Amino acid sequence: MKRSIVTGLGIAAALSLALAGCSSDADAESAPETTPSGPVTVTLAGWSLATTPEFQTLADAFHAANPDITVEAKEYDATNYDTQMTADLAAGTAPDIYVQKNLKNFFTYQNGAQLMDLSDVADTLDKSLSGLDAYEVEGATYAIPYRQDSWYLYYNRDLFDAAGMEYPDGSWTWDDYATNADEMTAALAAAGSPALGTYQHTWQSPVQGFALAQTPDADLLSGDFSYLAPYYESRIALQDSGAQASYGTATTNSLTYQAQFGTQKAAMMPMGSWYVATLIAQQASGDSETFNWGIAPAPQLDSSTVKNPVTFGDPTGLGINPAIDDDKAAAAKAFLAYVGSEDAALALAKIGITPAYASDVVTEAYFGLKGVPTDDLSRFAFSTHDTKPENPVSKYTTGIQNILNDAHSIIMSGSSTVEDALAEAESRAENEVLNQ
Repeated sequence: MKRSIVTGLGIAAALSLALAGCSSDADAESAPETTPSGPVTVTLAGWSLATTPEFQTLADAFHAANPDITVEAKEYDATNYDTQMTADLAAGTAPDIYVQKNLKNFFTYQNGAQLMDLSDVADTLDKSLSGLDAYEVEGATYAIPYRQDSWYLYYNRDLFDAAGMEYPDGSWTWDDYATNADEMTAALAAAGSPALGTYQHTWQSPVQGFALAQTPDADLLSGDFSYLAPYYESRIALQDSGAQASYGTATTNSLTYQAQFGTQKAAMMPMGSWYVATLIAQQASGDSETFNWGIAPAPQLDSSTVKNPVTFGDPTGLGINPAIDDDKAAAAKAFLAYVGSEDAALALAKIGITPAYASDVVTEAYFGLKGVPTDDLSRFAFSTHDTKPENPVSKYTTGIQNILNDAHSIIMSGSSTVEDALAEAESRAENEVLNQ
């Protein structure tokens, strides 16, 4: 188990003392102030606040320990978060603390001098904090991770029982997954159920994220996208067989992954770990149907990695707007020191969020939450995996991912063959991004 980390203003005070103790008086005058001079309110960007409790949970828990600092959440649209944040930063109306929703746009924010250097905060945190190194550029840290999502395979135990099929056992490859999805669809139809074997959401991530993480030597920034082909061929085959809703059906009818799995329209679904908290909340509220479910490791490229399954997922971190004043910066740094601690991880685990800080205590808190499946495979899926980033930090990442998103739509809609679409994407990446 990892050591517990001192939180809140305790860390802020420790930072101040450390900075003062290792510098001259002149250096101390120029060192960053890390303790606010009095009561202060800082704003924090978030999205879907009514259904995404992590922001208020962190704000409330921190304020309880640090009553002189209030963290006030400011709501953004989840779908257009980065577009809106970029506009607010340009207009000077951005919040004091804002979320790095994934790594796709981190380089753009950092390179544009829109993130404060947080190396002094990072130096106080456990260096094994998942995702911390992803926010480091040329030796300086610009965001602190509080969440580390990984993609699992969610499955409906009741539908498996109705179909007379065995649950996933943690050894599945993508071929095994496809076979079971096809067999499940047929078995459920024979039993009079309209549910399909699986559901793949319309994002590029469920195909491209796994392909990049699991394929040896795959490199998003190389401009060679041939590693994506077998993953697309597998998913198209499932779509063609009727084991999952087609991309056209999903986009035309604006299907949501929450409704597809939560109302038992699909027996399986690859999805990120954040959905655990959502599904628990929706089953409690009645927005999802009540059924037994579990999580299994994501299917693997081959059997060589089943003991330590390879999956993907970017960290979610918090950065500080460098335009804020010193008192707000000190308060914001104290809050970020807290979000990287075990205390914050415990608060998040208790609402079903997978925190960046991992320990035995955090794992027990997570599985102590009512509604979280506690079987051995679910525990294994949560605690044992090699999570690789979906978005390597680079000036090229955003441009390449946008091109690959176009390719994804073309392929899944049947507008082009896999081979032709990937060849076009490679040509575009070379001419529009990598040579610029």
